[in-house]
Parts: sequence; structure tokens; C-alpha cells
Amino acid sequence: MIPKPMLTLSQVMEKLREKGITDEIRMTDDKKFVISGTEKSYRSEDLKILRTYRFEGASDPADNMALYLVEDLYGNKAMIIDSYGASSNYDGREFDEFIKSLPTEEKEEYDF
Repeated sequence: MIPKPMLTLSQVMEKLREKGITDEIRMTDDKKFVISGTEKSYRSEDLKILRTYRFEGASDPADNMALYLVEDLYGNKAMIIDSYGASSNYDGREFDEFIKSLPTEEKEEYDF
């Protein structure tokens, strides 16, 4: 079996967009997880991870990124994107604790 080629962050985001997934959840300064451009916020019990994608920079560890595809209780899907390692997008432990608290249900349909 031939392994799948590794995709870039932008290629995965494009494939998700083709499936109608365009919303991004970000952690605000007051530690709420909100869909960008809206007031819709989530608690960890509202979401589950459907797929985790990791991207590593070829020459710079600061280019390490993770994209989490998540689904809420109503079937709405969104992305959470973060640099990982020493250069995380978010200060403090709240982001990591939030992500770690989400149940994971890896869906093959999102294995690009």
C-alpha cells in the first residue's frame, strides 16, 4: 500500500472547505472558545475532536502547527488551529487543558 502524501495546512483547510467546514474556533483573551466573528462560545463538554492534523516545518520547529476538526452537540463542525511546542498561539495552560479535555472520535472520512 502506498502511503498518502503529507498535505500542508492550507491543503487540509481547502479540503475541509470543500466539505462546507469554514468556521474557526479561537480562544479569546478572556479564555472563552468562540467561533471567529460571532458570539457563539463553547465549553469543552460541547465539543468532540473528529480528526487531528499535525504539520511540521521542514527546517523551523516554530512552523509546527495542529488543526483540530471538532463537532458540536448539534453536528456543526469547525476548526481549531494552533502552533504547538514552544511557539503556541495561546499563553497559559487553558488552551492545552481545553483540547486535552475533548473526547476524540477519529473519523476516517476526514483522513486526507
